[in-house]
Amino acid sequence: MKSLKVIAYLLDYPSPEMRDSRVEMVAYLRQERIVSGELLEQLIAFVDELCTMDVLEAQEAYVSLFDRGRSVSLLLFEHVHGESRDRGQAMVNLMAEYEKAGLEIDARELPDYLPLFLEFLSTRPTNNIRQWLCSIEHILALIGERLKQRESAYALLFEALLIIAGSEFEDTSIAERVSSEVRDDTPEALDKVWEEEMVQFIGNSTSSSCGESGVIQQRRAELGRVQTLHVQNLQTTV
Repeated sequence: MKSLKVIAYLLDYPSPEMRDSRVEMVAYLRQERIVSGELLEQLIAFVDELCTMDVLEAQEAYVSLFDRGRSVSLLLFEHVHGESRDRGQAMVNLMAEYEKAGLEIDARELPDYLPLFLEFLSTRPTNNIRQWLCSIEHILALIGERLKQRESAYALLFEALLIIAGSEFEDTSIAERVSSEVRDDTPEALDKVWEEEMVQFIGNSTSSSCGESGVIQQRRAELGRVQTLHVQNLQTTV
C-alpha cells in the first residue's frame, strides 16, 4: 500500500528531498483513495504545504511538535510501556517481525518509531495492515486527538490511519480527557523533567559533576534531536 508509505514519509523528519516527492505523493493518494472526500483534499493540501514550506521552518516546527514532551511521541511503546522493562521485550518482538519480513533496520533506529512501523506495514497484505493498525488504534486515536487540540495539521494523518484500519474505536471521553491534560511541551514542563532526571541520576551516581553533564546532554539530545529514524526517500522505494 503505497499511500501508507506516503503517510510514513510525511511523519518523518522533514528533509530537503521531500519537495521532490510532492507530485508522487499526491498521485499515490489520489490513485489508491485510502480516504475520500474532504479528508483526501485536506491530506493533499497538507502535502502541498509541507513540501513548499522552507525546510528549516518545517524542521523547527516538527521538532517543537514531536520532540518536546512525550504526549505526542512517535515512539509507540512509550505510550504503552513508558520506560519499563516490558518496552525492551516489545522492541525485540517487533524487530523479529521486521526481520521475518526481510527488512533491515539501521543500527540507530528504534523499531517502534511510527514512520518505520508504517513503512513495514506498507509491505504487508491489506488484511494484515488492518490487524496491525487496529492493535494500536487507541494510541493513534490519542495522539491524533492531542494533535487536533494543538491545531496541528499532522492530526489528519492519524485520522487517515484509523480509516485505513477500518477501526471502530470510539471513546467519547477522549477529547475531554485530552483537554484536561497538563501540556508536557512547555518550557516549564521540560525544565521540570530535566531537574527530576538530574536529581535521580545524581542520587545514584558517585560523581555529581559528571552526572549533571551526562543527564542534561542526553535529555537535550532527546528533546531537540534533528535526525530521527531513517525512512528511505519515497522516490526510490515506492
